[in-house]
Amino acid sequence: MDRCEWAASELMITYHDEEWGVPLHDDRMLFEFLILEGAQAGLSWNTILNKRQSYRAAFDNFDPVAVSNYGDFKVQSLLADAGIVRNRLKIAATIGNANAFLKVVEESGSFDRYIWGFVGGITKNEKRKSMSEIPVTTAESDAMSKELKSRGFKFVGSTICYAFMQATGMVNDHKVGCFRHGQV
Repeated sequence: MDRCEWAASELMITYHDEEWGVPLHDDRMLFEFLILEGAQAGLSWNTILNKRQSYRAAFDNFDPVAVSNYGDFKVQSLLADAGIVRNRLKIAATIGNANAFLKVVEESGSFDRYIWGFVGGITKNEKRKSMSEIPVTTAESDAMSKELKSRGFKFVGSTICYAFMQATGMVNDHKVGCFRHGQV
């Protein structure tokens, strides 16, 4: 079975085959991916996937309301949690992003409606023949990054935004020969 080359470990294969590139419209899951993509900064996605269950437990299953209310005691607890990336800036960004996320939901009705607006509400189906053809940023990820930053989001550079777009199915970057390309 032909699949994208980056899916090499069992965990990455499962993620590739079941989640990556599937259009996602659930606000809580979109929040989860936004936070996990930011946590990946400077690390590998495999590292974050290995810590995903710990992240869910540590961050109240990515409930943005709960996360937005975290105080100093919870931050200290998170900094001591070996199951997640214990980076003070990333933890603070997660809390700040929860607050910014909730403001977007209040203004737009849903984060889904807001974030999918960057691609006109439909998946951009790319036809890349090899992984080397996949860009790390696009005009859409540049616009998303700029807008999210203007709203107070952190760890949302254009590369992180593009990875978020790929993960949540806003763009289909499975290579044409990959069995998942036509499925998503």
